[in-house]
Amino acid sequence: MWNIHHTPGVFGAAEKHRLASDITDHYEKAGMPRFYVVIVFHEVRPEDFYIGGQPATHGVRIAVDHIARRNPDGDARRRTAQWVKGMLEPHLAQHTGLHWEFHIDETSSDLWMINGIVPPPPLSDAERRWVETNSPTDYQSIQ
Repeated sequence: MWNIHHTPGVFGAAEKHRLASDITDHYEKAGMPRFYVVIVFHEVRPEDFYIGGQPATHGVRIAVDHIARRNPDGDARRRTAQWVKGMLEPHLAQHTGLHWEFHIDETSSDLWMINGIVPPPPLSDAERRWVETNSPTDYQSIQ
């Protein structure tokens, strides 16, 4: 889940679509179903977006919530942060004077369901079926 908060003018409709597609492509390449990736853009007026106690006229703040995979250690977390930076930089570097930042939370998969179904274990045959069909199906009844 990606929540992208931004001031007006940072992302137009076409840029939102390109960024959402690029982010989703990265997760698919990592072996996850495309529908695991949910991205919500929140346009925030400068008078409602503060950085350091001052209204931000040109800013982006992104909160990423990873549920399907967890990093085992600090090195893996640093690689994941660089991976996310690599996804974002081409889209954000073009904006002169833009303040942008992100953070990543890792939520317990025990607290996660899609369409009322507990997602299959990572890298399992059931998850591979979800990737192939790009659809959450009740894998427990067919195992």
